[in-house]
Amino acid sequence: MSSILVIAENRKAWHDYEILEKFEAGLVLKGSEVKSLRARQCQLKDSYVAFKGTEAYLQNAHISEYKSSSYNNHEPERLRKLLLNRNELDEIYAALREKGLTCVPLKVYFKNGRAKVELALVRGKKAHDKREAIKKRDVANQLRKTLQRSR
Repeated sequence: MSSILVIAENRKAWHDYEILEKFEAGLVLKGSEVKSLRARQCQLKDSYVAFKGTEAYLQNAHISEYKSSSYNNHEPERLRKLLLNRNELDEIYAALREKGLTCVPLKVYFKNGRAKVELALVRGKKAHDKREAIKKRDVANQLRKTLQRSR
């Protein structure tokens, strides 16, 4: 059984995008970044996956500097290489070339001691889709509250 410790989630992605497909990728990190992640010093807001050549990189993911680190600390928003197999890289790259699709991280977590990121191929929602999702959520909350009161 694998132990999973979630570090950061990108909740805004669930609101702003329609999730089409998910992937799990490893992260190439420096030692001070791993220590910052263990201290839960990570933010995924506005981060996305970009390609340089045939390699995928996580951009704009903010991992704070480790306070107890020495002069060789890391840059908080540096490019971080993603570890995916070639078939997954090709699939994501082909989907990104398609109009309107992008790849964003949903969460960062430790799985069996290794830092992983859950990526998703997404399509942006329109404003009316967001309002509809909020309406559905409010109706579900109201229903849940009335069921709790009736018990």
